[in-house]
Amino acid sequence: MTYFLEYTIPAAGDDAGFDFPHHEINPGTTIPLSETGAETVHTTELPARTGIIGATVPEAKLEAEQLISHSRASEGSLYFDPSNSLQSGVGTLVATFSEGRGWQDA
Repeated sequence: MTYFLEYTIPAAGDDAGFDFPHHEINPGTTIPLSETGAETVHTTELPARTGIIGATVPEAKLEAEQLISHSRASEGSLYFDPSNSLQSGVGTLVATFSEGRGWQDA
C-alpha cells in the first residue's frame, strides 16, 4: 500500500462522543471503561489514517471516496507514502476531497 487517506470521524450525535481511558503507566493498553479507575479522555471526533489500495491515483481516489461516503466523515486528504507510515501527515499530499466539491489536486 502506498496511498493513505487521512480523515476525521465525527461522533454520531450532538451529545455523543468517544471516551478513552488515560493511563500513563500502561499506554496503549485497552480495557473496558467499566473495569478501570483511570481517568478518561472525551473527544467528539477521531482522526484516522487508512491504507488505500490503488495502483494509480484515479484508483486510489475512487477507493478513498468510497471509504468517506460509507463513514460519517465528509472530507479527507489522500497521501502517497511508500514508507507505509501510520503517522499523520507523512508522505506527499496528492489531493483533498470534500463532499459537494469532489477532489482537488494538490
